[in-house]
Amino acid sequence: MTTLNQLRAFLEAERSGSFTAAADTLAVAQASISELVRRLEEELDAQLFVRGPRRLALTSAGQELLPYAQQAVHAADGGVHAVRSLGSLGGGTATFGVPRNADYYLLSSLVQTFHMRYPAVRVRLVGQNSAETAAAIQAGEIEAGLLILPIDDEDLMVRPLLRDEVFYVSADPARTAKPVAIQQFAAAKLVLYDAHYGWKDPTRRQLAERAQLAGLRLEPMIEIEHVEAALKLVASNVGDTIASGAVIDGGAFPAGLHTAPFAEPLYDVIALAQHRGRPLSNATREFARLAEDTIRELQTLETGPSGDGEVVPLVSRRCR
Repeated sequence: MTTLNQLRAFLEAERSGSFTAAADTLAVAQASISELVRRLEEELDAQLFVRGPRRLALTSAGQELLPYAQQAVHAADGGVHAVRSLGSLGGGTATFGVPRNADYYLLSSLVQTFHMRYPAVRVRLVGQNSAETAAAIQAGEIEAGLLILPIDDEDLMVRPLLRDEVFYVSADPARTAKPVAIQQFAAAKLVLYDAHYGWKDPTRRQLAERAQLAGLRLEPMIEIEHVEAALKLVASNVGDTIASGAVIDGGAFPAGLHTAPFAEPLYDVIALAQHRGRPLSNATREFARLAEDTIRELQTLETGPSGDGEVVPLVSRRCR
């Protein structure tokens, strides 16, 4: 089997024109270079050099091999450099998925904090629905991410971090006078977001499962992509929707809307996920650590420290 050492010996001999000069450059014995090239020629069943009295010259076989050897050694050296850079966080790329409503969980400053600490590391932050984040991690498109449960967790390691209660939202205070049962929810004129993923969205998936157990079917009147757009429609009395406590407490929540918990409390569980069989690069591992610290800091601010490692819910918001 051809080795990188054989290709390095071949390339240096071609560059310097002799086995002796190649040995000096690579700090090995001249016999070692000759032996590496000889074994390479045996494996390829081809002579790579014309061994002249003054300088080595490539044969046609050597000329054919040259660009491939250069590419292989360059790629190997690049990989070594990337790994060593990651070891000191002096380079590399952190790839990480976040929920599309990440700003509501104090994650807007995460990239800035990371960049200030590690200015040489590139960041690829992908905001998408949690179902898509899970699929991207499984496919190797991103290394890790924060997502909302439940998701299909095949091949994933999932660590829950925080629960955020989900509320029913309406412009009519009469509809939020008491906790909302799934029967009331199914009968309502609904404006739901995450239209692209529909009932694969983790929050909507929980509601659909509850409706199914009650023998009901959920059929929204309007489906739209973003929670902010849904809330604007609700404020115009087009219909009712749902929103997490973090969204309700956010500055973009429209005035005049009313909220109520579900009769059976409903939660978004925020979790950190990575592929079970793929170790994280140092850059992504550090980014994940900062993201987890940010979420846990939010949890502590809202609830006080739990001290037992359990997933603690955010303090329930007062109904409006």
